[in-house]
Amino acid sequence: MTHDKSGVNRRRFLAGAAASVGGAAALGGVSAGVAAADPAAGSTTPGVVGGKDTTPTPSTGAAPAITPSDQQYPDLVRGMNARYVGAPDCVEVVDNPGQIPAIVAAAVKAGKRLSIRSGGHCLEDFVYNPDVKVVVDLTNMNRVYYDATYNAIAIESGATLLDVYTKLYQTWGVTVPGGICYSVGMGGHVAGGGWGWLTRRNGLVVDHLYGVEVVLVDATGAVRTVVATREANDPNRDLWWAHTGGGGGNFGVVTRYLFRSPGVTATDPRKLLPKPPASVLFQVIAWPWSQLTQDEFVRLVHNYSQWHADNISPTSPNRYLASFLVMNHASNGVIVMLTQVDAGAPNAQQILDDYIAYMNAGVTTPATTATTKSGDFVAMPEAVNGIQLPWLEATRKTSTTNAQLNDPTLRAEYKSAYVKTAFTQDQALALYKHLTRTDINNPDISIQLTSYGGVASGVDAAATAAQHRGAAFKMLWFVQWTDPADDDTYISWTRQSYSEVWASTGGVPVPNAVTDGCYVNYPDADLSDPTYNQSSVRWSTLYYKDAYPRLQQIKKKYDPRNFFQHRQSVELPS
Repeated sequence: MTHDKSGVNRRRFLAGAAASVGGAAALGGVSAGVAAADPAAGSTTPGVVGGKDTTPTPSTGAAPAITPSDQQYPDLVRGMNARYVGAPDCVEVVDNPGQIPAIVAAAVKAGKRLSIRSGGHCLEDFVYNPDVKVVVDLTNMNRVYYDATYNAIAIESGATLLDVYTKLYQTWGVTVPGGICYSVGMGGHVAGGGWGWLTRRNGLVVDHLYGVEVVLVDATGAVRTVVATREANDPNRDLWWAHTGGGGGNFGVVTRYLFRSPGVTATDPRKLLPKPPASVLFQVIAWPWSQLTQDEFVRLVHNYSQWHADNISPTSPNRYLASFLVMNHASNGVIVMLTQVDAGAPNAQQILDDYIAYMNAGVTTPATTATTKSGDFVAMPEAVNGIQLPWLEATRKTSTTNAQLNDPTLRAEYKSAYVKTAFTQDQALALYKHLTRTDINNPDISIQLTSYGGVASGVDAAATAAQHRGAAFKMLWFVQWTDPADDDTYISWTRQSYSEVWASTGGVPVPNAVTDGCYVNYPDADLSDPTYNQSSVRWSTLYYKDAYPRLQQIKKKYDPRNFFQHRQSVELPS
């Protein structure tokens, strides 16, 4: 799951809701009657490939302001988590960066709360909050093009992951190692770090981020657009750094990202980013709950966690493998594991075979065919013995075939953890206890273990704001349901299971030798509540670890009025 911060499955990644901005203030219909800014604002320049301009032309004029009197309004005030529906005065539907400064300036003057949507996958109420009066919707601001000025591939914040992968690969044969949920927006996904199937092979999305274009508000309330890059002599380098894992909604409106991998000097867009695998080996197996004993379950999760702890190195021959262990609630019927290996890696088939054998060691219940949907994934019985697929086809298959990923009527609760070592016996038993509870009957409950480490672990923590470089794998509590009457049941189950797994550290995975905090793109309001976080570690440390004081200083420099905010946005230093 790669989500992102907004809706992610993770979601999965998700995170388009906590997207590129957070909040504060604006008129209903702020753009009405305001002259549009130059569409080239913020140094947006045409992309030229082989002498040909490849940049789509955005519309000109003010962004449409959708109000409650408009028919489409109800569809523009909700994201992927149906628990959160907004009631803003208007939704500004922008389609180019030049429209945004005028909207933000009017919002500053009006003093109303503003939030930003990119993909709509925010897992909390950061975008669709009762205090928000204006939502800036970036959905139509989704261009992907080569920017010759910065010698980088520019991606606007409203572009969604699968569209980005498709454009990058079909046009230039490259990719970024992002999440699996196809409709997560780049806006929040990148700002929170960004990870996915290729993280062990190619690192995090932000490890390839060259620059970021941001609309800012200064101490006087004046609005300006800044392009910040990773160049050592860039006076705004700190602003770039803050967007390499510092989360969405904290500093300004991200209008676009600029991508070029570190050390690349070529001017050919086909050489600016990593090439994905030409094809992948893909295998999906399942263990039936009806046969799995408690001891076998404990061994299974131990095998997964130990393998990842042993293979965290950025130079491990096994860095070409990524695996998701989807521990469905017993009412689903099975635990499912999906595994992908770069088919071009040395000894690729042996890597896959050895991993499957390692996972089955000590588990006498035979692995079988996955015939039910599991969390983010549809049933894939055809892959029980392994199949080989072209990379983009495999990416589409795992990101678009399960309606559960993108059903906007579902209500949801999510929690996350980074883990460095093998599970303790108590942790494994707590997982087993809650996944086999008979007072719950919901096949759409799962706790997912997802690969991390590899190349991502070889980046110095100081190089980016993404601090969890010592994690071997990630965890996602993924709970969905349809009836509002069931909210208490499923939110309680999530809280109870999460707090019991991390009981030894106050109910949350505090950064220590075993665990490494939480993923900001899976935001969790409970981390701020002492009822559920009984540790002495604040939510900000769980997300950002030692980077938080620096993020606060960057906040003070670039958003001194705290204009961009939500319930877990970076705070101004006291």
